[in-house]
Amino acid sequence: MVEVIVLGSGIAGLTASIHASDNGAEVSLISPDYSERSQSVMAMGGINAALNTKGENDSVNQHFTDTINGGCNLNNKKAVEMLTRDAPEIIDWLSRLGTSFTRDDAGNVDLRNFGGQKKKRTAYAGSRTGKQIVSALVNACRKRESEGKIKRFVGYRFLSLIFTDENECCGVRCIHEDTGKVKSFTGDAVIIATGGYNQLFGKILGSVQNDGFVTAKLFTQGVELANLEMVQYHPTTVATSQKRMLITEAARGEGGRLFVERDGQRHYFMKEMYPELADLMPRDVVSRSIYNVSDGGKKEVFLDLTHLGEDTVKVKLDEVYEIATRYLNINPLESPIPVFPAVHYFMGGILTDENHKTNIKGLYAAGECSCQYHGANRLGGNSLLGAVHGGLVAARNAVLESVKGNPIIDDELSFSVCGDKSLSRTLDEISEIMNESMGIYRNEDGLKKGLERLENLNTDVNAKYYDYQKVQLLKLLGKASILSALSRKESRGAHQRSDYPQSDENYEKPTLARYENGEIVIT
Repeated sequence: MVEVIVLGSGIAGLTASIHASDNGAEVSLISPDYSERSQSVMAMGGINAALNTKGENDSVNQHFTDTINGGCNLNNKKAVEMLTRDAPEIIDWLSRLGTSFTRDDAGNVDLRNFGGQKKKRTAYAGSRTGKQIVSALVNACRKRESEGKIKRFVGYRFLSLIFTDENECCGVRCIHEDTGKVKSFTGDAVIIATGGYNQLFGKILGSVQNDGFVTAKLFTQGVELANLEMVQYHPTTVATSQKRMLITEAARGEGGRLFVERDGQRHYFMKEMYPELADLMPRDVVSRSIYNVSDGGKKEVFLDLTHLGEDTVKVKLDEVYEIATRYLNINPLESPIPVFPAVHYFMGGILTDENHKTNIKGLYAAGECSCQYHGANRLGGNSLLGAVHGGLVAARNAVLESVKGNPIIDDELSFSVCGDKSLSRTLDEISEIMNESMGIYRNEDGLKKGLERLENLNTDVNAKYYDYQKVQLLKLLGKASILSALSRKESRGAHQRSDYPQSDENYEKPTLARYENGEIVIT
C-alpha cells in the first residue's frame, strides 16, 4: 500500500489527506497544532467558482481570464486552467461534506462580488468561510482517522526532508515541541502544506504558526522557490493592541467604499480612479491607491459601511462588525473604519507544476506554500480555492508516486547550539528589515540596504535548536526574497519598483531561486 505523508493540517493538508486516503493510501498527517488553530480558519470572505446562478453569464473561461489578468500574466496557465475548471465541482464537494455556505432564496449557494472580478463568483459562509470549510474537512478527516486510514500526529515541527540513496524524497524528520524527541516519518510521497512564511515579516495578519521554517529549509535541501518578491498587501487592515487584523474584502464586495477627507468632504477615490470596478479592483491596485492618497500613511483612509444597513453588516459581515466593535470601539453602522494595507499573503514559494510536483521526485506542495496559481497578485477568493484544489491534485498524483532506493535516516541531533543574543529581538530585526525594504513600493537603494543589513545581522541567538535554526533560515529566505526583488527590474502586480515603474515583457516569467554550493542563485 502507498504511504503518503502530509505536513500541515490546514485546508490544503486536510484536503490532501482525505483524497489520498480515499484513493487507497495510508496517510500520516503531521502538524504543530490542531486544524482548528490553522491559519485557514482566519479566511473570511469566500471561495471562487463560476457557478453562474446570478444571471450574469459567468463562465469558467471568464474566471480563468480574471485570474490571469489579476496575476499580471505571471501565473502558470495550465494550473489556472485546471483550478478554474474544477472550481464548481469543488463547491459541490464541500457542500456535500457539510460546509454551511450562505444560500440565496432559491436555495443555491449564494455568491458575492470580490476584487478583480466582474461577476458575482465568490461563495461564502457569512464572513467565516474558512472556519466553515475547516469544520467540514475536519469531520471528514476524523471519519477516516476512526477507520485507520489517516493517522494524525500533533505537536510536531518539521526539521528536514529525508531522501533515498537515489536522492528522491521519501519522508520528513520532525521534532516534538513538548518532549524534544526527534521522529522520522517515511513513505512513498510527501505533501507540504505549511502555508506562507509569515514570521519573515513579523506580526502580520496571518498565523504565527506559519513561521517560514519549512520553505526555507527545503530551499537549503535543493527545492526550487519562485516569485519570492511577490508579497501581497491586503488593502483593508486595522491596528489593534497585539497585531493588525483583517477587514475582509467582502465588506467592499457588499458595497463598502473607501474614502479620504478632502476640504472637509468625503472623497471616494476608488470610484474616481477606476470607474468600472472602483473599490473592487485587484488588491495590489487598491493597496497602492490607499498608500498614495494617504501620502504614505500620513492621512487617514476610511472604509465606509454606514450605508449598507444592519442586516448586511451584522449578518453577512458579522466578523467585521465584531472586530470593529470589540477591538476598535467603533460601530460600523454609525462610523467609518480607519484602514491601511498590511502584508497578507505570499504568491511566491515552493515552485510546483500544474500537478503540484516540485523539482524533487516524491515531493509535492499545496496551498499558500506552493507557487503556481496566483502570479504577481492573488485574487480574493482564489486562496481557499487554491488550497482545496492543490490538496486534491497533490494527493491524486502522490498516490501514483513510487520512490526508489532506501531511506537515509539520521536522527542524531545536537541540542547544544546556543548563542548570547535575544531571540525575540533578532526576529524583530529581521522583520523590520523586510518591511522597510520590501514594502508596497521598492527601489534598488532600499533593497540593497536591506540586503546589506541582513548579511551583517548577528543571528547567534540564545535559543533551543529549532528556534536557533529558524533564525538562520529566515535570514536566508529574506536574502533570497530581496535578491529576487532586485533581479526583477520592472513593476508588476505586487512588485512595484519606483525606479522601474513600467512593466517589461522581458520579465513576464517567474523569478526562480536556487541554493547551490551555499550561494543563492536567482534566474
